[in-house]
Order: sequence, then structure tokens, then C-alpha cells
Amino acid sequence: MKDLFKNRYDIIRLIIAAFAVLFLIRLGYIQLIDKKYSILARNNAIKEIEVYPTRGMIYDRNGELIVFNEAIYDIMVIPRMAKNVDSTKLCELLQISDTDYTDRMQKAKKYSTFKSSFFMKQVSMETYSRFQEFLYLFPGFFGQVRTIRTYPNKCGALVMGDIGEVDDRLIASSNGYYKPGDYVGKGGIEKTYEKELGGTQGKKFIFVDVHNRDQGSFADGKYDTMAKSGDNIYTTLDIKLQAYGEKLMQNKKGSIVAIDPKTGEILCLVSSPSYDPNLLCGAIRGENFAKLNRDSLKPLFNRATMATYPPGSTFKPIVGLIALNEGVQGEVYTVPCNGTYFFAGLSLHCSHHHPWATDIEYALAQSCNPYFWQTFRNVIENRSYAKIQDSYGKWANYCNSFGLGNRLGIDLPSEAKGNIPSVKYFNKIYGESGWHSSTIISLGIGQGEILVTPLQLANVFAAIANNGWYYTPHIVKKIIDPSTQKDVRKKDEKHYTKVSPEWFIPVREGLFQVVQAGTAAESKVEGISICGKTGTVQNPHGDNHSLFAGYASKDEPKIAIAVCVENAGYGSKYAGPIASLIIEKYLNDTISTKRLVKEKAMLEANLIYKYSPAPKPKPEDE
Repeated sequence: MKDLFKNRYDIIRLIIAAFAVLFLIRLGYIQLIDKKYSILARNNAIKEIEVYPTRGMIYDRNGELIVFNEAIYDIMVIPRMAKNVDSTKLCELLQISDTDYTDRMQKAKKYSTFKSSFFMKQVSMETYSRFQEFLYLFPGFFGQVRTIRTYPNKCGALVMGDIGEVDDRLIASSNGYYKPGDYVGKGGIEKTYEKELGGTQGKKFIFVDVHNRDQGSFADGKYDTMAKSGDNIYTTLDIKLQAYGEKLMQNKKGSIVAIDPKTGEILCLVSSPSYDPNLLCGAIRGENFAKLNRDSLKPLFNRATMATYPPGSTFKPIVGLIALNEGVQGEVYTVPCNGTYFFAGLSLHCSHHHPWATDIEYALAQSCNPYFWQTFRNVIENRSYAKIQDSYGKWANYCNSFGLGNRLGIDLPSEAKGNIPSVKYFNKIYGESGWHSSTIISLGIGQGEILVTPLQLANVFAAIANNGWYYTPHIVKKIIDPSTQKDVRKKDEKHYTKVSPEWFIPVREGLFQVVQAGTAAESKVEGISICGKTGTVQNPHGDNHSLFAGYASKDEPKIAIAVCVENAGYGSKYAGPIASLIIEKYLNDTISTKRLVKEKAMLEANLIYKYSPAPKPKPEDE
């Protein structure tokens, strides 16, 4: 029994000895090795200051500076050092009340008594200068210079994005990197490329005397860390084209997306209504954001990447391409068109009178509904497939290969998927044996359940311009590391559609005829061979939407484009002319004298309040 107690006693002694050794090691580390914390703990005259990096600049594709920084001034406080403060003088300088002073101090103490926190953000240079003059009266207080963004061109708000204060969720997930009052990108490029633009924060430790005046660096800067400036970003945008597009879309709801088909670079991305991005800079950000958020026209909603619409007749080229590739009909193929198309008990009407379409080129030029209803039927009723689920599933896969029904992966924060209805969807709605080509015939002319974004539509026509391939659309061209001057942007990804290149030749010719002598003839531009397709999209909530998608030039494509003007009627009335003006402006850098009347009409058109409580019966296309 005595041996048992002796063994326990020895074990307890060993545990106590081990703890004593660990304590001595830690004490020695603090006193001899980590001098920084040893001295800081004993000396309250050392101030730790966050060093904020310079945020990276943003340029357009031609090297024009489109986002830069301007200085702002914050008043900071370390609560444990704020003793014997002349609060009356401070309140007078900062034009705040005693109650406001108390509330701000309580908030700072709640965050930390030992670390610096914001007392007042974004004061004027004049106020900051007066504060610095009397700094000796305010122990524990100091000034801090930071930057806010400025947008000299006052356009591209939803593309550029904005910066604002971090939220609690980001602070909690940042492992102490972010603290209340820090700024991060809140939208657009600023958010997507926050890591690159934001740089890396640093810290410095300085001595201060009893009057709160800096007395130099602590330990000769041994414990300071340098801030690393953010990377400069060169976008793919042509800022002049962006500004012009926004002017054309004034007083209209809709969007414009223009892409360089050879690279996937976004030339302009317009969402209307829009706003001056400078409204969301500095101290006015919160108030202006609330106003924009309440606006019934939804200027904060990016219609170019988030709004979805049935593509209407702009979808017909894909329907034709799939049929050609599947071999269910040839380039020469006749569909009688007498104004009415009878099928499975249905009586469907063509949009206008024209001679019978005898080939796909003429069918596209005249936007013949019966031709594409029959073409769609030929694919879905293809006897090479055992059942409709197989043929339709293959058809949907073709659409997916053009980037439809999926997010394209543009480097902006928000992008809608659109919709290519699946086999599973139709089985659920109608039952496995309850649907046929007649059930889904509206898909053949881009109506029904199909939904696309303007970005996706522009990308489809970029793929057509390239005979079946496209690069992922992107808004950033290169990212330059300021320390190395090297481009650190990842390479672009190339995608191929499931349609063989040879079938694009007759479809491209048909799209050329659309503008030469077809439904978009009013959008023809002398000297530029534009290929495109109009679309008048049925809208259950009001007047039809006006769409146009195309590219130019025919043989050397340099721009692919999609335009949507909501509640504007025929595609040839507004979307087509606006698209042709953007194309002409980009390729020629000016608008010809002959087309100034057209330009004036588009600039002055006010459609923003054009709305009908009930949809008006209109043809499904031109």
C-alpha cells in the first residue's frame, strides 16, 4: 500500500516539474527571444499602425486609366492610450456632439482596448489638417491616410464594381486579416479580382511621446512589415465604346454585349438603366446604395449577365446548324410557306408573307417560322433514335455546346445559367410517353422554356463567326504584378461546339443576307459586311422585347454582339440599329454622315416607361 502511494507521489512530482520547465521555457522565450512582445507589454508608448497598400489601378484595352485612387482621411484611436483627452476641443474640430464622442469611444473599446480602431471615417482634408495641428491634446488618437476609387469616365458601373466596408462574415473568415472599417471589392472587377487589386496590408510600430507625437520607429523597424501594392489590371473593355453604348441605351431597359470573337475579350458590357459609379465612393456610398437599391428600375441589376429572355428568332441559326450536322436535311431544303403551318392539329402562323424558303440561307434571311418548325421536327423525329428522349437529349447537348443552359464563366461575380430544358423536365411535366415534337414545337423558333442571357447570345454568335469555337468570355486582359512587371493572368480556355465547321458556311451566308436584304436591312452599314439575326421576343408582362445578335465583318470577324431592348417591339426597330451603330463605331471609330439621323433617333428614343398592362398580340418574329 505504501509503495502505491509512493508511486503516485512520484508521478505528481514529475507532472509539477514538467509544468515548471514549460513555464520557464516560455518565460525565457518572452524575455530573451520575443523582445517585441516583451517591450510592448511594458511600454504603452508604442503604437501599432496598419499600413494599407495602394489599390491596383484599372486600365482599358487601349491603356487608358479608367479607375484610380484618391486620398481619404480617417481618425483612429487606441482606447487604452486615450487618457486625459481634451474631448471638448476634439468635438469642436470634428463637429460632433459629446454624446457622439462617447458612443464612438464605446464602439472602439468594444472592438479592442489595445488595438487601433476607427473613430471617424473619411473626414475632409481641411478637418484632418486641423486635427493634426492639435494632435498633442488627444493622446491615443492619430490620423490615417487611405484611398477611395475614382471613375473619370462615369460609366461601366456594374463592370467596374465598387469598394465598401467588410462585413462580419468576411472578417470572421479572414483569420484576423480584415477588421471592421477595412474596404474590399463589393461588385464587378473590384470583387472578382479583390486579391490581385487589394494588395497586402503591412504594419509598423512607432514610439510616441506624452503629447502623442511620433518619435520614430520602434526597434529600427525590425518588426515592421511592408505593405504590397495591388496589381494593376488591364481590362478588355474599350471605354469609349462602353460610354457610347450607355448613351445609346439611355432611357431604355436592356443591355449590349460586344465580344472580340477571336479572343473572347469583352469590348463593352452595357446594362441599362445604369448610374455614375462615383456615387458609390467614399462617405456617400451607403446613402446612395440604398437609393439605387430602392429604385424600381433596378440599376444595380446587371441585365447583360443576369437577365434571361427567350432568344426568339436569334435562336434559329442553332436550330439549322443542328439539323445540318445531324443529316436530317441538307443546305437545300424546301418548306412550303403560305402564311400558316399545319401540324398535329396545330395551326401556326408565319410572321409575314414571303416566297417559299428553298434553302437555309433564304429561310434565315426571311426568318421563316414554318421552315424552322419543320427543321426542329426533323431533328426530334429522327428515326435513328429509338425514342424522343434520345433525340431531344442529343439536341439539348448541341445547345449546351454553344454555352447555353450553363454559366460561361465570365470573370464577373454574377452570371445566370439560362435554361435549355432537360429530358427530365419534360418527362416530369408530361410523363415519359406524353410528349412529342408537337408538344415542344415552340423551341424551334426560340420560344417556350428556352432562356438565354445577352452574354450567352453574344457568345453564340462569336462561335458562329469562328465556325464553331469560342474562348470563355472575359473582362480582364492582363494583370501586371508591380514588383515584377509580369503578366500573372491565367491563360484562356478554348471551347468547341458539337457542330462540324463546314455547316457554318451556309448559315453564315444566311446571316449575311439577313442584313443585306432580309429582316435587318435597315441596319446595313456601307462598307461593313454585317451578319446577324433579328428577334422579336414574346413577353407575357408587356410589349415584346427587341433583340439582335450578329458579328462583323463577315470574312474577318472582329466583333460579335447581342442587343436587347426591353418592351421595344420588333428586333429590327431598335436592337438592330443600335447593334449596327456599335459595330460601326468600333470598326470605323465614327458614324458616317448618312447614318447620323439613325443615330439621333436611337439616342433620343425614350422607352423606359413603355409598358402595357397586358401583352398585345404580335407576330413571333419579323
